[in-house]
Amino acid sequence: MNVRLNLMTGAAALVLLAGAPVAAQEAQDGSGGPDAVSLTIYNQNIALVEDTRSLTVPAGRSRREFPGVSASIRPETVGLSGRGLSVVEQNFDYDLLTPDKLMQSAVGDEIGIVRTNPGSGAQETQRATVLAANQGVVLRVGDHIEVLRDDGVPTRVIFDEVPENLRPRPTLSVTLDAEGAGQRDVTLTYLTTGLQWKADYVARFNERAGRLDLTGWITLTNQSGVTFTNADTRVVAGDVSLINNNSPYGRGYPQPPRPAVRGNGTEQGGAQGLADVYIYPLPEPVTVANNQTKQVGLIDVADVPASKRYLFEADSFTTETDPRAAEVAVIFSNDRASGVGTQLPAGVARVYVNDETGEPRFIGEDQVAHTPAGSDIVITTGQAFDVTVQPRVVSSQAAPKPAYYRWRTRFEMEYAVRNARSEAVVVEVRQHGLGRDTRLEDQSIEGVVQDANTIVWRVPVPANGETVLTAAVVTGG
Repeated sequence: MNVRLNLMTGAAALVLLAGAPVAAQEAQDGSGGPDAVSLTIYNQNIALVEDTRSLTVPAGRSRREFPGVSASIRPETVGLSGRGLSVVEQNFDYDLLTPDKLMQSAVGDEIGIVRTNPGSGAQETQRATVLAANQGVVLRVGDHIEVLRDDGVPTRVIFDEVPENLRPRPTLSVTLDAEGAGQRDVTLTYLTTGLQWKADYVARFNERAGRLDLTGWITLTNQSGVTFTNADTRVVAGDVSLINNNSPYGRGYPQPPRPAVRGNGTEQGGAQGLADVYIYPLPEPVTVANNQTKQVGLIDVADVPASKRYLFEADSFTTETDPRAAEVAVIFSNDRASGVGTQLPAGVARVYVNDETGEPRFIGEDQVAHTPAGSDIVITTGQAFDVTVQPRVVSSQAAPKPAYYRWRTRFEMEYAVRNARSEAVVVEVRQHGLGRDTRLEDQSIEGVVQDANTIVWRVPVPANGETVLTAAVVTGG
């Protein structure tokens, strides 16, 4: 049985006017889409789809179509489970039915051309052979060649049938072997690209009160080629290993760098831990349309203890000719005592403070790493032009060293820490560039050797004032 489709030419493309059912298939049609679907979305442009459908299958072998799967499916990852079922063969058809594809499939075949006289409304039907359908449609009509174009005369194109290789939407067909006939639930699982998520945070910081309100959002982006309706959705914080040749970023391309994990977490948070990654279930099912971006709430807490930090870091023992601005950051803990108490996935955190009129003002943003519960979160917002540090090497001289040292030096350092603000501040000064067995001497403010490469001093500076930190550092290598 033939199927007739009517198409009308437009200024730039053929536009579908009236459709008809797809030509009869050997396979039995499945449902129009999943009865239930769940998504597990990873950071790496990949997602796990679990698609459940209730089907009635005959005993023995039969071919079943599953329309509505992702157009970006990785067919080699498809799995199917169902009581008494085994898979013999599977095919993924992703050549979609469009006006252009329909015309391209008709090259070499005859179609019907129906033209309508704009004045009288009379219609004329001709048969034509499609010679080409590249950047336009070339036809043989009778004994002449004609280009199908929009010349103001309404034109319809009639196709005798729909090619079997064209589908109205991506379709997976599976040959099943069933132990017995009857209705049963079948679950498809597969990996697909085109689904991504990211986390974004907004912190409203009250410096005087030493508190902030934190809101977090999960942003879902769907470019998989299919809409997922009422999907139970989870997002995964942490990266899983992917083989480069099967990378969603392209065959042969390396994986992108993985975000670091910040802090030494000491608490178990609300996310579900699985194989060293954390899974965040979204609070309710979501519908994510194809080519849609959707935001879903992740966290919303108020009155979290927070503080501002001024930080200066020197990579080596040098004299600066000009003072350098200190780095400004907002710090809080995501432990239970603060009211947060959960793992926070990596994302961009934006900080706002209220001005004198009470209006929120954006002061900066920072990339936050995956942070276990019980860790400190540091959001760097910029540099403080009114809080500066100027280091100076007062002297450096060789120090006595054991025979197994190549060098050992005693640096006498001076750090002029200035504050042009109307309130006192504390500036954290970090000196790097250390060697082995570092020793501090003659400090005006007591510091600590934080690790093998870092000394830390906390320098209080009065309002509109200056504090000069002096210290001798003996280090070697």
